[in-house]
Order: sequence, then C-alpha cells, then structure tokens
Amino acid sequence: MNTIQHNSDFLFLYEAINCNPNGDPDQENKPRMDYDTQTNLVTDIRLKRYIRDYLMQQGENVFVSMEEERKVNPDQKLEFVINRLLTDENLINTYFEGHDDMKEAFQAILTKQKDSKGVFKALQSTDNKSLNVFILAKIVKETFPDIRLFGSAFAVKGFTRAYTGPVQINWGYSLNKVYPVASDSIVTIMNDDSSTFGKDYRIHYSLLAFHGAVNKYAAVSTGLTDEDMELFRSAIWSAIPSLPTRSKLNQYPKLYLEIIYNDGFHNGYFGDLRNYIGCEAAAITGGDFKKVRKLTDLSLSFTRLEELIQEHKGADKPIKDIVLKSSSDLAINLS
Repeated sequence: MNTIQHNSDFLFLYEAINCNPNGDPDQENKPRMDYDTQTNLVTDIRLKRYIRDYLMQQGENVFVSMEEERKVNPDQKLEFVINRLLTDENLINTYFEGHDDMKEAFQAILTKQKDSKGVFKALQSTDNKSLNVFILAKIVKETFPDIRLFGSAFAVKGFTRAYTGPVQINWGYSLNKVYPVASDSIVTIMNDDSSTFGKDYRIHYSLLAFHGAVNKYAAVSTGLTDEDMELFRSAIWSAIPSLPTRSKLNQYPKLYLEIIYNDGFHNGYFGDLRNYIGCEAAAITGGDFKKVRKLTDLSLSFTRLEELIQEHKGADKPIKDIVLKSSSDLAINLS
C-alpha cells in the first residue's frame, strides 16, 4: 500500500471538566501545571496512550501494550512478537506471502533449531541479516498501526533500528488559565504493582490544545498510509471519552483541524496553529478565569485561523485541503 503523499499540521482541542487530565507523579499526582502562566499541561505520551488504548478497544494490534498482563519495554515486546511468529503457522504464511526466498530461509532455521530461543538467536546472527531486516519491516509496516503512526526504537541484538514516527505531537496546554478544585478527599493511587493513599486533585475546567505534524518523508520508513491516517483521526477524536476512569471522566473533544499541504510545502509552514486562537474569560464570568466552569464561560475567537486558511488555500498556494471536525457547541467557519 502507498504511504501518505502530503505533509500536514493539525490542531486538536478537548475540554476537561472537574477531573485530572494528566497527573504528575513527581507532584503527588496533581494535574500538570505551568504555574508561571497558570496553564494546565498534558504530555504527548498521555494523548498517545489514549489513542493506543482506543485502538486496542477497536481490535487493532498495538505494539506499546502489555504482555502477559505486565508492562514490557519495546525490546521485550519485540521478542514476544517474534516468538509468536515462531509458533503460529498461519502467521508465518501471512508474513512471508509472496516472498518465498525469505520463507525458505526462515523454515531452514526452524528445521535446525530445537526451540524458540534457538530460533531467535539464529535470527539475530549477521548470517541472517536480510531475513532479520525483512521481519522487522513486516512488524513495523504491516502489524502495528501505533508504530506506523508514532514510530519506535529497537535495541535488541540483530534488530537494532530506530523508526521516527510520521505523527509528532507537542505537549498540550490549556488556552484558559486553570485553577484547582479545593478538595481534601483521599483516594487510592495505583502504581504498577503497588498502591498508595493520596489526595484527589482536580481542576475546575481546562480547554486543552495540541499541535501536531504528519510528515510524508518519515512515513516511508514506517509505511503510514492514508487508511492509517483515517484511523488516527477517528482515534484522536473518539479515544478520550470512550475510556472513562474516575479521574478522567468528563473529557470531550471539541475540535480537530488538519491542514494538508500541497507539494513543496513542509510542516510548520504557519507555525504552531494554537497561536491563531484567541481565548478570554466570557462576560458572564466578569472576565475572571477563576469562575470558568464550562465552554460557554470562555470567549473563543478563531478569526485569525479562519482568515489564514481562506487566504492560503488553493492549487497554487500552501494549503491543498483541510480536515475539520468540531463539536456542536463550538463555532468555526472555514467555508
């Protein structure tokens, strides 16, 4: 399948109401904050975790996930994947379909070795370098959509290679000033195999904004396709509200806007798209961000963003097309 043919930048907004969008383990699991600007922060890792969990919920294979109900790093995950390949005849046929030479080389290793450890060791040998590269490419390009989207690095002997993800996402930050909920509630905080007691920290309201890029050149190495991008757009919009937990309940997508560039134009042509949004506390709050509790308590302006797109969209201009999805209570006009 062909990889994507155009670069793009995207903007994603979601709201968080009376919850903890992203706890900071170094700060008693308090919501991540930039206290100099009083803005709420969410890491790209947190957003990608939402997306990966949603993909698994939809039946997709996900590389960055648990094995045997425990967390594993990318190198351990790779070993699990290859070991499954060694014992699944149907999977072998799927992997090597149309590549009889590679299948013969793999079958020869299976014949010589007594167990999966021996096979894995043989695959790591420089004598089987071409087979090694073939299998790793199959794993990346055809098995795991999260690697095709976000990339991964492998440091297993014989399988050492880093794949830069075509989809890169900045840390998100709130467009409004955010203030914590006063609470003395005590909750149990799970930390891998143990648990501790801590306070239930939350924020009143946060309109979080992420900027990201999709690069067609990085897509060549991971095999990111247009179909993968459709999956990503669906996942980023649906993931957060579809997987509610006690601390993450009441989070809803508000806007996804993707600017697809014409040939010859690259990521970041217009800079960070968040810079084109205006956000003030609405008159109903008396202009006080401390009183913001819902979206209508904010006065949002997309005028600069709307004008930017209208001015630069066309066959002889930077913008080829846009992808837009917005909630019913957020007004943006790109016609």
